[in-house]
Amino acid sequence: MSLRKRQRSASSSRLTAFCSPPSPPPPSSTSSSSPDSLSFPNADLLLRLHLDPSHDGADAELDTKCHFAAAPGTFLDLHVSSASLLRSRYFAALLSDRWSPSPSAAGGGRLSRLSHSVVASPSSPRPFHAHVEVLRLLHTLDFAGAIRSPGDALDLLPVALELLFDACVEACIRFLEAVPWSEDEEARVIDVAPLLPADEAADLLARVSPPPVVAGSSSAAGEATRSPSEAMLHGLIHSALDGHPVPAATKAFVAMLLKDYPSRDCVRKVLDDAFHSRLETVKELMGKYASPDFRVAVDSDEREAIQRLNLHSAAWNVKHLYWLIERMVDLRVADNAVTLWSDQAALAADLQKLLNDADMWRNMTPGLPMLVIRCTLRLANSVVTGEPLVPRQVRMKLVRSWLPVLNVCRDIVQPMHFHKSTNCQELEAAFLQIISTLPVPEAQELLQQCLGFSTRNVDDCQHLVAAFKTWFRRAGRAPLGGDN
Repeated sequence: MSLRKRQRSASSSRLTAFCSPPSPPPPSSTSSSSPDSLSFPNADLLLRLHLDPSHDGADAELDTKCHFAAAPGTFLDLHVSSASLLRSRYFAALLSDRWSPSPSAAGGGRLSRLSHSVVASPSSPRPFHAHVEVLRLLHTLDFAGAIRSPGDALDLLPVALELLFDACVEACIRFLEAVPWSEDEEARVIDVAPLLPADEAADLLARVSPPPVVAGSSSAAGEATRSPSEAMLHGLIHSALDGHPVPAATKAFVAMLLKDYPSRDCVRKVLDDAFHSRLETVKELMGKYASPDFRVAVDSDEREAIQRLNLHSAAWNVKHLYWLIERMVDLRVADNAVTLWSDQAALAADLQKLLNDADMWRNMTPGLPMLVIRCTLRLANSVVTGEPLVPRQVRMKLVRSWLPVLNVCRDIVQPMHFHKSTNCQELEAAFLQIISTLPVPEAQELLQQCLGFSTRNVDDCQHLVAAFKTWFRRAGRAPLGGDN
């Protein structure tokens, strides 16, 4: 009688060589049946492992003479204890009352014979190794001594599953669940998982893939729009910006993770969410500063303390906005940020109110105006280079919303921070280049608002001179296209 087994080729890692003696009690070598043989204590059965690469299953047979005439090197004889083999449900079925030793074996004092096929390549250096180790464990139950690495467990597990050796299967799974894996070991776990009981497979697979979302569950409702990867990246960005005592190093590390992450769409979504959240916070804080209701409802001392706190928080969040903008521009996912920033006419108006209250911002947040200029400059330069490509209306709104802030910064901030004035000059140049991409009427409207760029001497405003020359050349040209 025979039973089919799953195909499984076994490799070895740190397991002991199959020819080395097992730990206690050691088997004694014997050559009664073959020069390649091992003996375990209380042996009353001869088990021959033989290579059978001709098919994807393997048969175990009792007293099968054809397998005991195999060529040397293609088999291994083991003298085993039938009582120990009963720990395997596979062997227990073979050794049940439905079979009995052959008459020649029973009458002649010879051991009963059992043959088991091993699917492996004859060129493998140790084709029987994993089977021998599992058979050794059937005799010793020394799982702690045999399973010392994930590779050991992964070598033994397929054979233990094949032989229905439940105690060994459990020991392998328990070890794998508790220790780290290499990438190659992880791939092997994924390969063997379909052969495991559902509960044990779930315990292992939970490490390598997110759990399935059950429809209608609270977690499904809460994470309907955010994948596990997105949630992780979102948390990392939040920690880098707000929650780490060494923010510079943490920001650099998170920036590297974002750059190396394979899905641009995922990175875009996470950065867009973070940018939108920070922008809303800045708008709320600046709105509180500009609100006339707040100025009336609170006494002067309390109002000053609250305003100081609000402005410091606004500057802190604008600083984070700049870091997010840098990441988005570098990764070429800044299109939504440009669109959002171009829609902030109300925020720009609140900032102008702050800048006109010189004592307030100079005493509380002197760096806030230049932080805003740097954010606008980074986005404007990305538009100029075509990364990203944004519609004409977005380009026009970007200049229209933030040009008044630039003009105020030039007049008020620049005299105080002459060493930082290059940011204003660079933003002037970027805005003029964006204006050059607009139709003649829209360009005319915006260029007229750029006259403040000429307050320096003519040699320092060549970018403005070139912009007006370009506009006059285009405006003086006869209409092109349409009916002539």
